[in-house]
Amino acid sequence: MSEPPERKAGSGPSEPPARRVDVARHLLRPHQLRDSLALARQPSLRNSALAGLQSALAAAIALPLVHLSPWPHLIGFAALGTLVALFGRFAPERRRSSIVLLCALLQTGTVFAMSTAAFFGLPVWALLVLLAIGCGALFFVSVSGRFGAPGALIFVFAAGASMEAAPAFAAVLERTAATAAAAALAWLVCAATEYFRHKATPNGPFVVEVVNPLAERLTAALRISIGSAVAIFASHALGADHPAWAAMGALAVMQGAHLHISMHRALQRMAGTVVGALLAWLILLLDPSLWTIIAVLVGLQIATEMIIGSNYGLGQILVTPMALLMTYLANPGAADMAMVPERVIDTLLGAAIGISAAVLLSSVEDRRALARHDAIRPR
Repeated sequence: MSEPPERKAGSGPSEPPARRVDVARHLLRPHQLRDSLALARQPSLRNSALAGLQSALAAAIALPLVHLSPWPHLIGFAALGTLVALFGRFAPERRRSSIVLLCALLQTGTVFAMSTAAFFGLPVWALLVLLAIGCGALFFVSVSGRFGAPGALIFVFAAGASMEAAPAFAAVLERTAATAAAAALAWLVCAATEYFRHKATPNGPFVVEVVNPLAERLTAALRISIGSAVAIFASHALGADHPAWAAMGALAVMQGAHLHISMHRALQRMAGTVVGALLAWLILLLDPSLWTIIAVLVGLQIATEMIIGSNYGLGQILVTPMALLMTYLANPGAADMAMVPERVIDTLLGAAIGISAAVLLSSVEDRRALARHDAIRPR
């Protein structure tokens, strides 16, 4: 058995290697794939299911009303508003309402800001830069506000959906109003059903979301903006119509708290998206009616929140068709079957770039933490 390497006199315990090439070796080991398939125990299945039900109930009310209104073309933005019910599911009793309200304001503001930028005719490259900056900024706000799952992804999804130029500023206001009205409905649904949410107790507290120091949050946000920018412009260079999907792939990976979690997210998002895209293709192949799509969305929303806390990859199998159906709902004339393979390509591209950026932009402590985690992991 070889002797441990000598240490200089007066030095502390030896630290594991912190080179990026060592990190790459760790992340490419077979156990990373096995660990990404593991099922985790959820803090509260009731709260996860309730969050999905609250969002689904808001969608079941808002989407038919918008479709039957004089503004049926705004149904996609109404769908975006209902997603704010997903936030704050494990927040303390008195804080859930304020979290959902803040998320409603942020979702509405994101739609307004990106729609306004597109309306004023910013060149494509400027919109893409704005989207990349938004990925980091929205991540920073989400973690600072302790919004919880699903994090900044929902807001980036809204930003991407708002990049199509509005024909008039009145259309920008219509988009904003539809998002705000649906988000307000979601907030009311959450408030009305708060009684059913599982409350934390001294004997069964929820995991408290740790907020890192300001400098660390700003550094993480900058890394995410850089990684997202690479993914966005790579997707755009390939001729993709939805570069925001690549940005979401990179963001989902890079917002992992540790490098091994980022690797799990990359593998899970890739695999789940491929299977979910096939499911979406089968649904769209049947040429479903609008009412059928709404019913499917409601069911997928509930099912997603029940399983995504156990395994992110399984959740992606349902998230992918939900995102594609929302895109189809927002613009059925322009969204066709071609968006299904594009979703897969953009996600694979974004996740691959995200994990690469996470390694390249990692700190020495990030890399040492991965080595320590790998060293103590059961074999």
